[in-house]
Formats: sequence, C-alpha cells, structure tokens
Amino acid sequence: MNYNMQDKVCLVTGANAGLGKATALALAKMGATVVMVARSQARGEAALAGVRQASGSDKVQLLLADLSSMESVRQLAATVQASYGRLNVLVNNAGAMFNDRQVSVDGYEMTFALNHLSYFLLTNLLLDLLKSSAPARIVNVASGAHAGSKINFDDLMLAQKYRSFEAYGQSKLANILFTYELARRLEGSGVTTNALHPGGVATEFAAGEGLMGTIFKLLRPFLLTPEQGAQTQIYLASAPEVAGVSGQYFAKKKPVNSSKISYDTAVAQHLWQVSAELTGLD
Repeated sequence: MNYNMQDKVCLVTGANAGLGKATALALAKMGATVVMVARSQARGEAALAGVRQASGSDKVQLLLADLSSMESVRQLAATVQASYGRLNVLVNNAGAMFNDRQVSVDGYEMTFALNHLSYFLLTNLLLDLLKSSAPARIVNVASGAHAGSKINFDDLMLAQKYRSFEAYGQSKLANILFTYELARRLEGSGVTTNALHPGGVATEFAAGEGLMGTIFKLLRPFLLTPEQGAQTQIYLASAPEVAGVSGQYFAKKKPVNSSKISYDTAVAQHLWQVSAELTGLD
C-alpha cells in the first residue's frame, strides 16, 4: 500500500506513538507533507526525528497541543490555518482510556473531552480549509468498543458513576455518530469522512496500572502491532478506491456495520448540538 501523496498535506493527531506515529510514517513515505500533533515536546520531537529518518522525508513537521483542552484545540486549528495553504487529510487519532475518572481543564470528563470533543472541535474549525482543499478526507479512529455502548445524555460526564470501559465505549460511539452526522452535512462538498476500528493493538495507550494494565499485559502477545493496526486508517487517508466513499465505518479496510444506535440520526443530531455547546462552537 503505497500511493502517491506528493502534493497532499496531512494532519495526524496523537502522532508521537502507536497508531498515529505509524500513520504519519506511512504518509510521509508516500511523499505527503505530514503535520504530526503531539502533547509532549520531548516525545513529539523524538517521534518527529524517527519519522523523518525512517521515511527519508524532510516534509514532516510537529505541532504541539493538549487536545483535552478546547483552548489548545483552537490554537492548533489557528496555527494550521495560518501555516498551511491547504489540508487534504485530517486523521483524528489521539485518544486514551483512563482507569480513574479525571477532569479536563474545561471541567469535562477526560475520556469524552479527549476522545470525542477534540475530534468534534478540531474538525469543525478546519472544515473551511478542508473544503477549499477538496478533494479532502477526514478519518476518525473509533473502536469496536462502541458496541453495546450508549450516549448517557443524563450524565454525559459520568459524574454519578464512572467506569473506564463505559467512558471509553461512549466516546467511541460518539466518534461514529459524529462521523455519520458530519458525512450528511458534508454531502456534495468534496470532503469525505469515515470512521474505523483498528483492531486490538499493542500500543502504550492502555498500558497503565490497575485492571486495564493487567488485562493489557495478558493480551499483549495476541495483539496487533501499531503498524498492523494502522493499516485501515492509512488506507482511508490515501487509497484512490475510497476517494468518494463517505459516512462509513471500516474494519480491516472493509466497510462493516456499526452498532444499531450509531445509525440513529436523532441521537447524532442531539450529540452534535450538545458537543457544539460544550466546545463553544458557533
């Protein structure tokens, strides 16, 4: 899988490790100008050096942002708009799972803030740039963990009862609902958007302490490498055969069905409205 991305500008969030780094490297090898987004300067610069060296490309850059902060997302979007005349591919990949309930700088439950609200706000702020660069693609990394989840509108921030798997599942369902609603709104614009399940991947993201860390360590030998797990998002970002495909959910580079509730347009519209209010999107 090596397509010509010579004149394309691609932005990849969560690009300092795991799926994001593997995606950035693949796109850089195809000749794209790749903008890697990371939170930590030290880790970001190490990843940038690694991708430049492995790809042999000097068209790889780094931007720093804490995507759990809506102000930081706004600053990132403003920098991208000011620094790049176009944006052909946006890969919303940054995400995490938290053992214990944490609260973002805006007062939001951290999983929801990072995994969903950052996708929602960053994408909307960059839409004009994507449209003016059309054909363009938005790739949202979701997860099979959305199955069996619901959007808990009565306690969206899970303040009453927090379970890490529930928080994660809700955020990944939100990614898919957002993708489908966005596809409806982008019809005819030349900008496509799709979501995907990368598979069970051995990345650092769940390798913490506690129950999740223990389960992760036990499963690790059976999991995909980040390079294997990133194949579907790389495919959606670059393959000519999906150029016109939008509003789909992919696994193993094939469109598959997501959960029943993910197709509920009323839920998607309600989530959009609530997300717009939480992020201060006009």
